[in-house]
Amino acid sequence: MTISTPRPWLKSYAQGVPHEIELPDGSLYDLVAASVREFGNNVALEFFGATTTYAELGDQIDRAAEGLRVLGVQKGDTVALVLPNCPQHVVAFYAVLRLGGIVVEHNPLYTPRELRHQFEDHEARYAIVWNNVVATVQAFPEDVAVESIVSVDVTRAMPLGTRTLLRLPVAKARASRAALTTAVRGTVTWKTLLSNPPVDEHIFRPNASDVALIQYTSGTTGLPKGATLTHRNLNSNAAQSRAWVPTVSRGTSVVYAVLPMFHAYGLTLCLTFAMSMGARLVLFPKFDPQLVLKVVKKRPATFLPAVPPIYERLTAAAKESGVSLRGIEIAISGAMPLSSSVVEPWEAETGGYLVEGYGLSETSPVLMANPVGPTRRAGTVGLPLPNTEARVVDPDNPTVDRGPGEEGELVVRGPQVFSGYWKKPEETAAAFVPAADGDAGEAWFRTGDIVTVDDDGFVSIVDRIKELIITGGFNVAPSEVEDALRGNPAVADAAVVGLPSAHSGEEVVAAVVLATGAAFDESALRDFVRPSLAAYKIPKRIVVVDELPKSLIGKVIRRDVRDQLLHQ
Repeated sequence: MTISTPRPWLKSYAQGVPHEIELPDGSLYDLVAASVREFGNNVALEFFGATTTYAELGDQIDRAAEGLRVLGVQKGDTVALVLPNCPQHVVAFYAVLRLGGIVVEHNPLYTPRELRHQFEDHEARYAIVWNNVVATVQAFPEDVAVESIVSVDVTRAMPLGTRTLLRLPVAKARASRAALTTAVRGTVTWKTLLSNPPVDEHIFRPNASDVALIQYTSGTTGLPKGATLTHRNLNSNAAQSRAWVPTVSRGTSVVYAVLPMFHAYGLTLCLTFAMSMGARLVLFPKFDPQLVLKVVKKRPATFLPAVPPIYERLTAAAKESGVSLRGIEIAISGAMPLSSSVVEPWEAETGGYLVEGYGLSETSPVLMANPVGPTRRAGTVGLPLPNTEARVVDPDNPTVDRGPGEEGELVVRGPQVFSGYWKKPEETAAAFVPAADGDAGEAWFRTGDIVTVDDDGFVSIVDRIKELIITGGFNVAPSEVEDALRGNPAVADAAVVGLPSAHSGEEVVAAVVLATGAAFDESALRDFVRPSLAAYKIPKRIVVVDELPKSLIGKVIRRDVRDQLLHQ
């Protein structure tokens, strides 16, 4: 791949990171199969202390693939996964891909309504489901009926001792077991699926250009859309991520999966990255600081992708418990801004690096990251990865570039960028800007994010276009107002949205969570932010809430905040 557009960020790359890489031309199944051949005796998965070697993982993938083939799964079929992080999730993911099927990842904690919408959209006839959620899928109406459901009891992947503890007549143990398993009738069990012989090697294998995954976006506005990602998209992003951290060794590294693998971030930076490295992937069904610290004491992570609240809680728990975090080498943060108040204590405790990155479901997801080294730049999302191109354009006319340092919409292209939304041609067309005359490259994907780029190529996110508030003809970035409010010691957290106004189009309204023991004084809060905000950016109303709605990885969902305030 030859890139001809200017790339000022290359001069800021960390030592050892190539400007371009040779992109893989195989499938994701080929990726894991290569690690099975090379690292067969090494531990691939660890789950509550139970381990699975790469050779065992490869065998289970092939047996599960044959079981799915017997059920009827063929090339191009969509297969829904509704699973927490567990060994069965890893096996199921690659087993579907082995047959040329398309994985559709789902949050197992979704409400029945949320799950049903996605099943209506992708129309999967096969589903591999955590047994606690099987009844929800079974209850879908006939027009969303799933023909075959594989029920997964995640506790069967735990050590016998852990399973025994969950059976003890102790309240906490009973609650833990209830949260992990429920008996379900009328389904194929995971154990039955694995009882098959390995799939015949002559059965169709997927190609790089085949669709591998439908990843539903978070849905900034409206209902979530399914981003269609190919084997090449996901495999390339794993390769780009490997190139960004050249000090991480193949076959010896340890990756912690505290992020859910049904989320784009966790899927690539935990699952795909780890499997491509022949790493030991330590799986956590949910983030529990004490459970993570228990593993840290035995085997610190080489690579730990997470979000700022996880790093904060883990640092605090380690200090409280007297557990050292030394040895955690590289931590990559995403999904929300990373402040120095999180970075400094983390790096002091671990002796490693904590850097911020950026991406979207549509880009597999990683587009940018800070250098893993002393040249990282706090407050930015870093630099485009190798083989990635980026421009800043006028959001109202994306064929026009903005000048150096000017705010504009970020548009990108690269091997990790998706081809479109599942069954949504109009939305797909609107998401891309055609290449200019004389540009032999592909179309540019519109991220919807307003950014600035400094002279060294570091990118800073200003806000999302769809969340910008337009009041009296002026644009207001919610993040700027939120940061100003959080600077007040009485405010623990804040979310800012635009609500309809008869006079100015929208008015700026803030929802705040007060710090413990703080009193609410709306006028004082407005006076506090006045020196740092233009008059039109100061909230017209400030509302106190007990908590802000957040996604599973801790990101404030502004559309939900807006809906709540509209109905107050």
